[in-house]
Amino acid sequence: MIKAVFLDCLGTIAHPEPDRHENIHQVAQGLGVELPLQRLMKSVYEAESQVPAGAPPRWHEGADETPFIHWWEVLLAEAGVKLSREVMLEITRRVSLRVRSIPWVLYEDVLPTVKILKQRGLTLGLITNFFMGGIGLESHLDFVVTAKEVGVDKPAPPIFLAALKRAGVSAQEALYIGDQYQTDVVGARGVGITPILVDRFDLAPEVSDCPRIHSLTELVQYL
Repeated sequence: MIKAVFLDCLGTIAHPEPDRHENIHQVAQGLGVELPLQRLMKSVYEAESQVPAGAPPRWHEGADETPFIHWWEVLLAEAGVKLSREVMLEITRRVSLRVRSIPWVLYEDVLPTVKILKQRGLTLGLITNFFMGGIGLESHLDFVVTAKEVGVDKPAPPIFLAALKRAGVSAQEALYIGDQYQTDVVGARGVGITPILVDRFDLAPEVSDCPRIHSLTELVQYL
């Protein structure tokens, strides 16, 4: 019996406005660099899935540049573009500063689904590597577990185990919903939590070893 539902944040319940791929496109244009917008959504998805620690919002002064360069290598390989190391890091820095000042928006299916889950008496938690706060969902959540708080990023087990402890449930009594296969599905499954992949834009049609939904409204059928 499912007693708790854990949610990822970025790409699962909320997104910055403009969204990640649009933000990168605009910042690059400001530097005179043209990145193909129509390919960036898939490229960003692949980079975030393979190198979550290198996503631009994680950048801060003095940070190790290695994961950010690796993140860009994945993105550029998918997009079919080459950039210098200096340009990669400058876009990263500018995107990082920008994402801290732009609004974050909930997807339209989030609040209606969360209200249904709460009506069913389920414990709701957020498990996230990167959390800005102020997304308009906090009052509906029982807790938030962040990578900064735990000291490790998903998919490492401690962040998922911390959520289970906060919820007071076993892994078999929880579901975890996220939009990244390597980070979310593999991480949750690694501690015995049943994962569900939310693939809003059909970016991972190859995934067949776990439930794949296109909207959170589909979640209720797995409870």
